[in-house]
Amino acid sequence: MKFSLLIEHLGSTASLCHSLNSDTELNPEITGVAPIDQATPGTLSYIEGPKFAHMVEKTQASALILSLDEALQAKATERGIAWVGTSEPRLLFAHAIACFYQPFQPAPVIHPTAVIDPDAQLGTDVYIGPFVIISAGVKIGNQVCIHPNVVLYPEVEIGDRTVLHANCTIHERSRIGNDCVIHSGAVIGAEGFGFVPTPQGWYKMQQSGYTVLEDGVEVGCNSTIDRPAVGETRIGRNTKLDNLVHIGHGSEVGQNCALAAQVGLSGGVKVGNQVLLVGQVGIANQVKVGDGAIM
Repeated sequence: MKFSLLIEHLGSTASLCHSLNSDTELNPEITGVAPIDQATPGTLSYIEGPKFAHMVEKTQASALILSLDEALQAKATERGIAWVGTSEPRLLFAHAIACFYQPFQPAPVIHPTAVIDPDAQLGTDVYIGPFVIISAGVKIGNQVCIHPNVVLYPEVEIGDRTVLHANCTIHERSRIGNDCVIHSGAVIGAEGFGFVPTPQGWYKMQQSGYTVLEDGVEVGCNSTIDRPAVGETRIGRNTKLDNLVHIGHGSEVGQNCALAAQVGLSGGVKVGNQVLLVGQVGIANQVKVGDGAIM
C-alpha cells in the first residue's frame, strides 16, 4: 500500500494529521510496521518527540509518523524519508498497525470436546474451543470467543464480543461486560482472602460476594481478581490490567484506569477514575486513591 493511500485509508483517524510531506516522490510502498530501531525498507514507524530525534538519522524505515516538531520533520526530509506530522503520533501509529494486523479470530463453532451444561444459555455466533467447561446457569452473549480449556463456574455472565483466552477461569456469579478481554491464566472471582483469627486458629469466612467487570475491561495473563465475603469487587469501564496484577476482595477500581505488572491491591481499596498505577505498586487495606492519581 502506498504511504499516501495508507493515510487516506485511516479515514477519520487521519484528522489527527496536520501535515504531509509535500514531496510527491516520497510516497513509498508500505508493507508493514516496525519499531523505529528495527525498521527495514518498506516499513512504517513513529517517533513521539525530540527525545528520539537521533533515531531519524539511523532508521531504515521508509515512512515515519512524527510529532509536530519541525526540526524532526526536517531531518526526515533530509534523509528522504516520507513522513506525516500529528499531535498524537503513537495513537495514529496504533491505528496504522490495525491496517496490517488483526488478532486471531476463529470462526463461530462449538468444539465437540466442550462440556456445556444444558441449563447454560449461549448467544449467536459464539466460538467455544476444545475442552471448555460451561456450568449451569451460565449466560454467554453474542459473538463471544472462548478459547481452549476455559472454565466457567455456575451463574457466570459474559457480555457480547468478549474474548476469554486459553486456560482462564471465571468463578461463580462473576459478571463480565461487553467487549472485555481476559488473557490466559487469569482468574476472575475466586475466593477472597477472608479468615477470622480465633484461639483455635483461622476461621474461614465464606466468600459469598461476586466480581463485576464493566464493558471494555482487559485483564492480563495470570492476574487475579477476588470476590468478597459480601458485596462485590468491581473493575470500571475501559480499565486495563497488565499481567500479574492482583485485585483484593471488595476493592473497586474506577473507569479508564491502567494498572501495570505486579500491582497489588489489598481488600477494600477504592481507586478513582483515570488512575495510573505503575509496576509493583502496592496499596494497603481500605486505602482510597483519588481520580487522576499517578503512583
